Amino acid sequence: MSKKKYSTFVTDGPDKAPNRAMLRAVGFTNSDFKKPLIGVASTWAMVTPCNMHIDILANEATKGVNSNGGKSIIFNTITVSDGISMGTPGMKYSLISREVIADSIETVSGAEGFDGLITIGGCDKNMPGCLIAMARLNRPSIFIYGGSILPGTYKKKPVDVVSVFEAVGAYSNKEISRNELYDIEEAAIPGPGSCGGMYTANTMASAIEALGMSLPGSSTQIAVSRNKKTDCINAGKKLIGLINKDIKPRDIMTKKAFENAITVVIALGGSTNAVLHLLAMASAANVKLKIEDFNRIGKKIPVIADLKPSGKHMMAKFCEIGGLPPLLKRLYDAKLLHGECLTVTGKTLKENLKNVKDNLGNNVIKSLNNPIKKDSHICILKGNLSPEGSVAKISGKEGLSFEGKAVVFNSEEQCMNAILNKKIKKGDVLVIRYEGPKGGPGMREMLAPTSAIMGQGLGSDVALITDGRFSGGTHGFVVGHITPEAFDGGPIALIKNGDQIKIDSKKKTLEIIVTQKELKQRKKLWKQPTRNHLTGALYKYSMLVSSASYGAITDRGI
Repeated sequence: MSKKKYSTFVTDGPDKAPNRAMLRAVGFTNSDFKKPLIGVASTWAMVTPCNMHIDILANEATKGVNSNGGKSIIFNTITVSDGISMGTPGMKYSLISREVIADSIETVSGAEGFDGLITIGGCDKNMPGCLIAMARLNRPSIFIYGGSILPGTYKKKPVDVVSVFEAVGAYSNKEISRNELYDIEEAAIPGPGSCGGMYTANTMASAIEALGMSLPGSSTQIAVSRNKKTDCINAGKKLIGLINKDIKPRDIMTKKAFENAITVVIALGGSTNAVLHLLAMASAANVKLKIEDFNRIGKKIPVIADLKPSGKHMMAKFCEIGGLPPLLKRLYDAKLLHGECLTVTGKTLKENLKNVKDNLGNNVIKSLNNPIKKDSHICILKGNLSPEGSVAKISGKEGLSFEGKAVVFNSEEQCMNAILNKKIKKGDVLVIRYEGPKGGPGMREMLAPTSAIMGQGLGSDVALITDGRFSGGTHGFVVGHITPEAFDGGPIALIKNGDQIKIDSKKKTLEIIVTQKELKQRKKLWKQPTRNHLTGALYKYSMLVSSASYGAITDRGI
C-alpha cells in the first residue's frame, strides 16, 4: 500500500516539475517529495478565546508528523465565536460556519493531494465541521480538540461565559448591581480555551473521542496544559501509523461508533447540539443514523455527570480527576459501549481501555447505580406541533412535563425584549419561531433568552420552544429544533397567543391543544416569508439547508 496514495499525482514524475517548484518555495526539500503529505487544518483566529492558541497546537502537531516520516503542511480555515455573536444577528452565521469549515477543509485537501489530515478545533462548530470534511474525504485522519478553558473566579466561586449571560437576567431583575455585572464580565474568561462547562464544545469533543476519531484523553485536557501539546505531537505520530495501516475515517465512524458517541453525550448531560451535529457527521460518513436513535439509546443510558450547565462542576474539575477515559471504562464495564469499535490509535475501544482504571469516584461523576437521571436528558419529541421531531433538554430538575399558554414571538430579539421588560409570567410557554435553518436563516442559539429567564428565577416556571437551537449552556424547560420549521409552514408557524401548549418528556410528545380543523384553517391564511432580503452566504445556506431533523446539512446526504 502506497503511503502517497494522493500526493504522488502532485509530486512524482518529470511532468510534475512545476508542482515541485511551487512546493520548494514553501520549504520542501528533495527528501520531502518522497514522504506522505499531511494537511494540518488549523482553526486559529483571534476572534475568540476558544481558538486563539490553536496556531501553537498546530505547530506541535507538525512536529509529530515531521519526526515520523511525514511532511506536514499547515493551512487555515475559519471560525466564528458563538459567545460573541450570541443574541445578535451575527449568530445567524454560527451554524453556517460549520458548513464553511467542512467545505474549506475538503477543498484544500482535495486540491493539494494530502495523504492524511489532522484537524484542530476549538469553538462549537469547528469540531463537527472538521469531522464532516474528514468523513467526506475518507483519508487517514485525526481530530485534536483545542481544550477547555480554565474557569474564572468571582467571589471565590468559579464563573464562565454562561455566568455572564445569567447575570444579565439577574441585573434586569435588580438582584445585582451594574458594578456586579461588570465584575462578573471581567472575571469570567481568563484566557484561551473553549467554554468551561459541558456545553457544546466539550460535548462534541467528548463525542468525537468516544466515536474513535481523537486520541484517548484528547477531549478532557485544559487548553493551556502541557498535556494538550503532547496530545498534538502524539496525534502527528499516530497519523503516520494510520497511513501505514490504511485506516480511514469511515472504518472508524460506523453506526456502532456513533451509538458510543450518543451514549457518552447522554452520560455527560451534554448539549442538544450534539443531535444536529452527530446526524450531519453520520450523513457525511454514509451512516444511517436517525433522530429516533437518540430516544432508543437514551432509554438505557443514565445521566451521571454533575457538570454545568445543569450540574455543579466545571469542565476543569472533570479534567482534573481523569477525564473521559475512566468514564468510558465505567460505561464499558457496564456493557453500555461497543468495545469492538476501531479508533485512531489503530486499536479497538476495548483495547484502549485495557489498562485504564476507573478512579473517578462518585462526586463529579456519579455511579451508574445512583445517577442524576436514570435515562437521557435529551428527548426527541413528536406530536402535532413537531410531526418530524424536536429536541428537548430536560434535566428533571424542572419537572418532566409542562403545560401553559403560548406567548408568541417571531424573532429572538422580540422575546428578549419582553423578558428584560418583565412581561413574562409564570406558566408562560415562550414560542420563538422563524429562527430555523431556512427561516433564520442559520438556526440561532437561544442562550440569551434562556439565560435571562434563569437569571430572573423563572427557570422552573416558564418553558421555551423554538425552531431555532439552544446553546450547550442552556438549561431550563426548553424544546428546540422543531420541525417542520415555521418558514416551511410547520405547525409552529400557526400558534397564536393564548394557545395551550403541552410538553411531555415521558410520552415524548409536543402538542398544541387546538383541533386539526382549526390548524388547517390557520394554514390556509399563512404566507411564507420571502428571501428577498437575503444575500451571499445567508441566501445560499437558506436555499440549500435541510431540516434540522436531518442534521441541517447542505449537501446531498444519504
